[in-house]
Amino acid sequence: MRAISKTFPAVRALDNVSLTVYPGEIHSLMGENGAG
Repeated sequence: MRAISKTFPAVRALDNVSLTVYPGEIHSLMGENGAG
């Protein structure tokens, strides 16, 4: 995944984030409060 951005009102959660995930791997994105 490349250039991921996500905003909410008054909050930029992700700004141009890139992530490489290989077959068989499991990843998650979690927020400061555990949301994700």
